[in-house]
Amino acid sequence: MARSPNASPHTRAVLRALLAAHPCPSYGYDLSKATELKSGTLYPILQRLHAQGYLDAGWEDSPHPGKPPRHVYTLTPEGLRLAREGSERGTARTSKGVLT
Repeated sequence: MARSPNASPHTRAVLRALLAAHPCPSYGYDLSKATELKSGTLYPILQRLHAQGYLDAGWEDSPHPGKPPRHVYTLTPEGLRLAREGSERGTARTSKGVLT
């Protein structure tokens, strides 16, 4: 059976964190803290979700003078659908005693 796209536990964790923050934008640092993923795992997932059209990504100036701009991420309508579907499937699995 072929693996469905974005089915890894790490990707599902990122989608859940983005869904929890929606409609507010999320920063990589906040997503790293929420998912407990290191940057070497998190940022490739964010890049892939963006390339697939599930995320909008952009730059935002730092509110702190002298600090570099920060990347912000928001779910696209398609990404929101994907995150909600994954959340519903995860809830169904958890209710049967299987961890997601």
